[in-house]
Amino acid sequence: MFSRIASNTAKRSVRQFAKNTTQARFASTKPSVAVHPMQVGLVTASIVGATAGAYMYADVSANLADEGLHPPTHPWPHSGPLDTFDHASIRRGYQVYREVCSACHSLDRIAWRNLIDVSHTEDEVKAMAEEHEYQDGPDDQGEMFMRPGKPADYMPVAYANEEAARAANAGALPPDLSLITKARHGGEDYVFALLTGYVDAPGGVEVREGLNYNPYFPGGAIAMARTLFDGVVEYEDGTPATTSQMAKDVSTFLAWAAEPEHDDRKKMGLKATIILTSLTVLSIYLKRFKWAPIKSRKIVYSPPK
Repeated sequence: MFSRIASNTAKRSVRQFAKNTTQARFASTKPSVAVHPMQVGLVTASIVGATAGAYMYADVSANLADEGLHPPTHPWPHSGPLDTFDHASIRRGYQVYREVCSACHSLDRIAWRNLIDVSHTEDEVKAMAEEHEYQDGPDDQGEMFMRPGKPADYMPVAYANEEAARAANAGALPPDLSLITKARHGGEDYVFALLTGYVDAPGGVEVREGLNYNPYFPGGAIAMARTLFDGVVEYEDGTPATTSQMAKDVSTFLAWAAEPEHDDRKKMGLKATIILTSLTVLSIYLKRFKWAPIKSRKIVYSPPK
C-alpha cells in the first residue's frame, strides 16, 4: 500500500515538473519571437530555400556527361527584344538543311509557302516545290496519282515511316527538326554546339561501335556522325562555307522554323507598346486635368454675422 502511494506521488511530481518545464520553455520563447520577427523570418526563409535547393538538385547526376555540357551562349542577331532574323542567314541555312540535313531529318510543320518573302521569292518557292512529287487523289477513276508539289504542300519527309528511319540509322530515330530549338535546352546555342562539338573521346571514355563522341549530347555518344565540313556546301551568295558558318546558318534557319511568326510578333509588340504607352500618358493627363480643380479647391465656411 505504501509503495502504491509512493508510486502515485512520484508520478504526480514528474507530471508537475514536466508541466512547469514546458511552460517555462514556452514562456522563454514566445517573447523572443515577438521581439525578433525579422530574424525568425530570415531563418525560416533560409531553411525553406535550402530545402527547395536540395530537392531540386538531389536527382542531378554526379557525372556531368549524363546531362551533356551546357552550350555556350552566342550573340544571335535575333536575340534582342527589337531584333529580327537575319534573312540572308535563313536562306543559307535552308540550303544547308536541303543539301545535308534533309537526308535524315524532316520538317513536318513547315510548308513551302512559309519560305515566301522570308528567304525566297514566290517563283523560287514554286520551282523548289515542283521538284518533288506528292501523292494526291483520288481521280475520276478512284485512283491515287502523283503530282508536282505546290507551295501549299509541306516539305517532304526523309523516310516513309518511323520503322524505315530506324532501319536506316542503326536503330536510332532522327528527330523532326521543326521545333528542335524549342525542344532542346539552349535552343539554337545547343544546335550550334552540337554540330561543331565533335571531338575524339577522351582517355577512359569508351564509345560503342556505330556511335560518335560529342560532349554536348546527353551521355556523350550520339548516333549522328559529323556532317558539316568546310566546303561541303557552296553558298549561292559566295559566303565562305566554313563549318562554323554553316552551323550558324542552319541554327538560324531552325530557330525561324520553330517560330516563323517571330518578326511579326515583335513588330506587333512594339506597336502595342507604343499605343498602350500613349493611352496611359493621355489617361494620366485627363485624370489630372479633370481632378486637379476638385482636389485643389478649398471650401471655406463663413458663418452668418
